[in-house]
Amino acid sequence: MEVSLFRLKLQSLIFLFLLVFNSPIQAQLTINITSIPENTQVNDNIFLASNLSQWKPADAKYQLQNNQNNQNGTYQLTFTPPIGTIEFKFTKGSWTTVETDANGQDIPNREIEYKGLPQTIDISILEWKEHETIAGTAAENTSILSEKFYIPQLNQERKIWIYLPPDYETTNKSYPVLYMNDGQNLFDQRTSFSGEWEVDESLNDLFDNGDKGIIIIGIENGGESRRNEYSPWINAKYGGGQGAEYIQFIVKTLKPYVDNNYRTKPDRLNTGIMGSSMGGLISFYAAIEHQDVFSKAGVFSPSFWFSDEVYSHVKATGKKYDMKIYLLGGELESDNLINEMNAMVVTLGNAGFKDSEIKMITCKDGKHNEAFWLREFPSCYLWLFD
Repeated sequence: MEVSLFRLKLQSLIFLFLLVFNSPIQAQLTINITSIPENTQVNDNIFLASNLSQWKPADAKYQLQNNQNNQNGTYQLTFTPPIGTIEFKFTKGSWTTVETDANGQDIPNREIEYKGLPQTIDISILEWKEHETIAGTAAENTSILSEKFYIPQLNQERKIWIYLPPDYETTNKSYPVLYMNDGQNLFDQRTSFSGEWEVDESLNDLFDNGDKGIIIIGIENGGESRRNEYSPWINAKYGGGQGAEYIQFIVKTLKPYVDNNYRTKPDRLNTGIMGSSMGGLISFYAAIEHQDVFSKAGVFSPSFWFSDEVYSHVKATGKKYDMKIYLLGGELESDNLINEMNAMVVTLGNAGFKDSEIKMITCKDGKHNEAFWLREFPSCYLWLFD
């Protein structure tokens, strides 16, 4: 009887211990916005857009409380995040109104290292991006192919950008084509999520130094549907599953349109695809799945973590044509990125791809952002299309 009573008391103590130390009250993060730009309206909503919310710019779960009449801060958000690094920015509900520096220029992602203990952070927002007040940076030979290009495979419309080589209008030459994901981030800081890749400026500089030129087709992502469209496989937590249809759009709808309306070299040897993060994952899938269409893939900071099926897909498909696959990753990105890329190199080798067909670049200073991809784009392009 005494042993049973002791066990009962011990179990009760353990239960109380777990209850107290696992209570969210014991481990919360509070973010105080202590100052805001003067042009912030009283009825403006402010949101935390982060890796916790799949970078949704207006997730109601992460809307800050307006405390303008409260001494605790101008705006405030208290929540219990998972332990680890939180990358974030503040918006007024869309990426067209994301925070910037005092001069209206894009800023890097903010970061907080949350360790599971109560924590309060005070932050000042210096300025908001207002697209109508920011000068466009797209080069003259970059334009909008269509504001609303119809995607029959997804029953969606999407904005498509096009970059033409500097001599396109003065010659009868035909050019290779590179299809690039996240088109709003490629050419113009006014439309970019966190700074542009400066693809047009880089290619114009290369052209001035002897490059023969290329056509770039930039496909804007679908915002909140980005992860669904950028993976053919479903992640139980984050979605996915529409990637095959999205790539069918490029292969069956967009590419024929481009080839019929512009002077392209439509064969696979002159056709490539490129993207970063989830855009890198879908570019890699497209290159493996449609080796008869693409012979080149630029795969930057790929989200191979999203689904292990990316590896089994390579094994099941195997090598069908000669390819060029450029893998880029930074050591300051996720802890597993480089290991995942190394595993993919091994998987590609086992599937029949030669070492000469794969180029893997790792950079010690590489972070998961547009500034890193901007810097590395020219080297990747030159290797893919040499």
